[in-house]
Amino acid sequence: MAITASQLRRDVYRLLDRVLATGQPLEIERSGRLLRITPAAVRSRLALVEPRPDLVTGDPSDLAGLDWSDSWRP
Repeated sequence: MAITASQLRRDVYRLLDRVLATGQPLEIERSGRLLRITPAAVRSRLALVEPRPDLVTGDPSDLAGLDWSDSWRP
C-alpha cells in the first residue's frame, strides 16, 4: 500500500503503529519516488556469537580445577 507524504503527516502515529503491529512495510510516494518504512529485525546479542562446538570438549566444570601456573607467563 502506497500513501502520500500528506497522508503520512496526517496519520503518522497510527500508521507507524500499524507497521509495528503487522510487520508490513509502508510505502510513501514523494516526488514520484517511493520510500519504505519497515520494522527493523530485533536481534539478540547472543545471535551475533559465532558457534564454536569444538572449543570445549568434555565437562566444562572440569576446567575450574585446572592449574595453569606452570604455563602462564605475564
